[in-house]
Amino acid sequence: MIPTQDASARKKEIDEKLKQEQDTLSFILENLEKSDQLTKGMVSILSSFESRLMQLENSIIPVHKQTENLQRLQDNVDKTLSCMDHVISYYHVAKDTDKIIKEGPSGRLDEYLACIAKIQKAVEYFQDNNPDSPELNTVKVRFEKGKELLEAEFHSLLTRYSKPVPPILILDLIGADDELDTQEEVTLDHLPETVLQDIICISGWLVEYGRNQDFMNVYFQIRSSQLDRSVKSLKEHFRKSSSSSGVLYSPAMQNKRKDTPTKKPPKRPGTIRKAQNLLKQYSQHGLDGKKGGSNLTPMEGKDDVLDIEIDSYIHCISAFVKLAQSEYQLLTDIIPEHHQKKTFDSLIQEALDNLMLEGDNIVSAARRAIMRHDYSAVLTIFPILKHLKQTKPEFDQVLQGTAASTKNKLPSLITSMETIGAKALEEFADSIKNDPDKEYNMPKDGTVHELTSNAILFLQQLLDFQETAGAMLASQETSSSASSYSSEFSRRLLSTYICKVLGNLQLNLLSKSKVYEDTALSAIFLHNNYNYTLKSLEKSELIQLVSVTQRKAETQYRELIEQQIQSYQRSWLKVTEYITDRNMPAFQPGAKLKDKERQMIKDKFKGFNDGLEELCKIQKVWAIPDKDQRDAIRQAQKRMITQAYRAFLQRYTNISFTKNPEKYHKYRPEQVEEMIERLFDTSA
Repeated sequence: MIPTQDASARKKEIDEKLKQEQDTLSFILENLEKSDQLTKGMVSILSSFESRLMQLENSIIPVHKQTENLQRLQDNVDKTLSCMDHVISYYHVAKDTDKIIKEGPSGRLDEYLACIAKIQKAVEYFQDNNPDSPELNTVKVRFEKGKELLEAEFHSLLTRYSKPVPPILILDLIGADDELDTQEEVTLDHLPETVLQDIICISGWLVEYGRNQDFMNVYFQIRSSQLDRSVKSLKEHFRKSSSSSGVLYSPAMQNKRKDTPTKKPPKRPGTIRKAQNLLKQYSQHGLDGKKGGSNLTPMEGKDDVLDIEIDSYIHCISAFVKLAQSEYQLLTDIIPEHHQKKTFDSLIQEALDNLMLEGDNIVSAARRAIMRHDYSAVLTIFPILKHLKQTKPEFDQVLQGTAASTKNKLPSLITSMETIGAKALEEFADSIKNDPDKEYNMPKDGTVHELTSNAILFLQQLLDFQETAGAMLASQETSSSASSYSSEFSRRLLSTYICKVLGNLQLNLLSKSKVYEDTALSAIFLHNNYNYTLKSLEKSELIQLVSVTQRKAETQYRELIEQQIQSYQRSWLKVTEYITDRNMPAFQPGAKLKDKERQMIKDKFKGFNDGLEELCKIQKVWAIPDKDQRDAIRQAQKRMITQAYRAFLQRYTNISFTKNPEKYHKYRPEQVEEMIERLFDTSA
């Protein structure tokens, strides 16, 4: 049971807490009431704000829409005004550009092209928007006028600045290929850089906007003329150089002239000058340097002129290749790519045709010369043909992409030259065989015949052109092997040809030798010609070429020479037969001879003396140009005659067969040797 005091205290405590809770509840209720009042006030304020916003929105939105419409109208007005200004400008283009168009593009190409662009835009506008307007016709006329002036400027610039390339520069360009230590490349600047850029700009506009290809015709016509003039100026340079100085700047020359390029002359095939120099040498001297060679008289002036023409043509061919290469490089910057090959083909035609015509004229001249039996004319073909074939790969590369007719011009010329060359070679061989035996044309001293020297000189020239001559002969072969002939095949053909000429020469010489009544002179004649032929073969490379198909040629010639020496020596038998013991009795020294016996001895002395004198007189005017051969024949004769003569004298020294021994014993052995030593000496 809880005490009363504690219960009272507990009750009091509970009452206090209850009072506190009641106070708290009253406070909360009071605050809730205030909160409701505040809420109602806020709701009233928000409702009033919402009402005002709605009123504001209803007022502002119409204004905004009206403002936006006004702005759009303003923009449209501005655009309309701008378009009106732009359109109106097209109506003023003709007037605004009139002065510049009339004055032309010269000196202000960029400004001129800008005016043309304005006119072109006006044309496009009127065509699209008002094709029936008179303004369209006006700007069209102005555009065409502008285009014509651009074409005229293109023509004017090309004409004014296109000049022939100077010959000196062309020769430098050709010579650069042969300079192994060339430090800088030789280039051609056909047009000044600023002019070139203007021409490129005009051509580009004409292609893109002008819709006109006539300027390409203008281009190739002007450049074609300059290319042809450049080649012709080089030819004229050769002609003037040769006429003014007498010495031509030639591929064959090694010395440079002061008025020629700084580069060394290009190395080209030799020409007939070498043949003519040899001709002069052999016509004036024999093999030992003394008179007694052939009776040829070289034609100096005519052959020098011909030589100049050959050198000139060779250079012009090389010049054409280099200039054409340069022209193509220039053309690629100016002419559209798909028109370049055709334009280039047209551009080179004039110069190429002139070169081919000149080549055809050379072939025709050679053909006429062959008809006159002047076979040395084929020598003009060899250096040219050799050079053409050497240049052909570069030529083909330059002409790549041109028409077939253009590409075939050089091969056709080469074929013509090979054909006429082969014809000349064959006819020359036949002429050697069929050369008539004219007595008045035979050398009186039995020296080398003109036919022999001609034949050898001709063959020697083939050495410089072995491949060319072999190809000539091979081109006429119809066998299957000839269709794909090799250098060895052509070399064998050339060897066969040379052997044929030598064989024909040998047969003809043998026939000619029969013209001589004296068999000894006939032998000397054959000996000289055979020896001359052999020495000429040995001194040149002809002997190696001959040995390709005839290995024993050298031995055969030596045998022929020895046979003629022996034949000549038999001419002395009519002298030596008087000093032999044949049909003579044996005489004892001191014995008395019968009259018949004395007469027999006298006849032997007289026969020997007369025969010796006659032979020495006759043979002294004969000639053996080769000193070694001449000395050897003399020595052999001296040994043969003096040995027999000494033995003869020894047999009859102590035999008295005459009261006047000095009448019969006219010559001592030493005197006989001296007489023989003077044989074949026309200067004695």
